[in-house]
Amino acid sequence: MKLQIVELIDRHHHMTSVAEILGIKQPTVTFHMKSLEEELQVRLFESRSGKTFLTEAGQALLHYAVKINSLARESERVVREYDSLYRGTLHIGASYVPATYLLPAILNTFSREFPGIRISLSVKPSPVIRDMLVRHQIDMGIISSEPFTGSGLQAESLCKDDLTLICSPGHPLIQSDMLQPEHIVRTPFALHGSESSTRQLTDLWLQQHSLHMRSPVELDSLEAIKQLVLLGDHVSFMSRMAVQRERQQGLLHVLPIPGHRASRHIYSVHNQDRLPSVQIHRFQEVLREMGKQLEQAL
Repeated sequence: MKLQIVELIDRHHHMTSVAEILGIKQPTVTFHMKSLEEELQVRLFESRSGKTFLTEAGQALLHYAVKINSLARESERVVREYDSLYRGTLHIGASYVPATYLLPAILNTFSREFPGIRISLSVKPSPVIRDMLVRHQIDMGIISSEPFTGSGLQAESLCKDDLTLICSPGHPLIQSDMLQPEHIVRTPFALHGSESSTRQLTDLWLQQHSLHMRSPVELDSLEAIKQLVLLGDHVSFMSRMAVQRERQQGLLHVLPIPGHRASRHIYSVHNQDRLPSVQIHRFQEVLREMGKQLEQAL
């Protein structure tokens, strides 16, 4: 409870609010705060303008308190749900490409097989999903990313998802015999939002070739970018998976990116400190099977 108080004080700054949330009296909150300071022999809390804040030492403790509190909640959940594959909750985080073009089919299959399991899906950029995993805010993540290593994170590749250059079927770039990076930056370009992994790879590609985009259009939506490219003038970099349907229908043309060497995959990622539940194990099995099918299709 003491570490819960540390986290709640940082969030609400009022001991009365903390007491209400924990279902205890305010003097009990004060007792635990003083007890924790005595145990650690350092001042953790301070009052300013009628509110309670964490000191620098308290902020240092908060980093671990958040993790410990989350692991405590997770341990309780695992014990309660471990004996059943047909009830419980899965907290999944996914970046935009797999959330839009991979997970709907998987969620449909999984929900049909296990209707008693509730699935909560958070859709965020890949770096945010990784941070949520580190903080134990989700059970697993599915992200589109270049190969990576992360402290305490275990990643499993599900399928390749190369970054490609997309344009309309009649775009002049298609006629280029030897497409060069310089040709692309002289063409109207649709950039992804600054937080996306595709944008980060695009910026890296520009740096590697010492190039600069000429007045690009920046959009946060994959579908908005595709619609802009469909109009004929603009080009963009995009996941092969994200344009699979338009490519098959002949609406968009896909080209290799000149000078692009980074590979990209769809990864299933989990925190090594988090014991996967039986529901997560089953969900990963469905992910692997779908990944094999996509690998063949792409």
